[in-house]
Amino acid sequence: MGDNIYLPQLARVIHVKEEVPGERSIKTFRLEFVNGGGFEHACGQCAMLSVFGRGESMISIASSPLVSGYKQFSIMRAGRVTSAFHDLAVGDVVGIRGPYGNSFPIDDWRGKNLVFIGGGCGLAPIWPVIQTAVTRRDDFKNITVFYGGRSARDIMYQAELEKLRSTAEVHLSVDNAEEGWHEFCGFVPANLMDKAPTHDNAIAITCGPPIMIKFVIKNLRALGFQDEQIYTTIENKMKCALGKCGRCNVGKDYVCIKGPVYSWADLKDLPPEY
Repeated sequence: MGDNIYLPQLARVIHVKEEVPGERSIKTFRLEFVNGGGFEHACGQCAMLSVFGRGESMISIASSPLVSGYKQFSIMRAGRVTSAFHDLAVGDVVGIRGPYGNSFPIDDWRGKNLVFIGGGCGLAPIWPVIQTAVTRRDDFKNITVFYGGRSARDIMYQAELEKLRSTAEVHLSVDNAEEGWHEFCGFVPANLMDKAPTHDNAIAITCGPPIMIKFVIKNLRALGFQDEQIYTTIENKMKCALGKCGRCNVGKDYVCIKGPVYSWADLKDLPPEY
């Protein structure tokens, strides 16, 4: 990042994939920096993405830091900027500035069991941790992934999740039973309780809709996970990324400065505004 903290670098769209169709569609974009620019990032960090003339938005970086050549972002169509992104094609140029926020302390988790719990587009912020852990497979014990969507067509990263089964336990779910679905039917927190992963020598990482996170944490505590064993990210609170606008303020914290990654031991003491 240059001297002007508000000035984005230029990046070109090199890949677009539709993950989820419909009104709340999700597309995955891979961006390549123009003219040799770029930055390194850590798992859990975010970037501000700009569609020129339409605005900018904070988006989680969904590619592992071990991947070189591009940054990946999975974006749900939700407003002016995200809709503008969904209209982009390969070759279009956008702005990107970052990285922002803290990160998941994955190096501290060596030798532990990792349990990932995601819902909806919330799989994207924890996907870099999953991919990094799989790439560094010998550093960790069991890797278990819980992920759910409203329906089968709302499951993102479908091909990647199937490939992941060769190195990790993958438990998928949909909210209601539907024809052709042979895995768990019900909400993600219920699937978690059904499979009951052990808390022994484990770290749980969760992200998804706030109501899902609330009940995932409740269920993890019921399974014996301690507060310091549970991590989540609240990057949805971040707006300017620089601690200037105050939109991300939660109690005493500016999430873009102190977060967005928190252990439940730290997050539970903040006002429940997330």
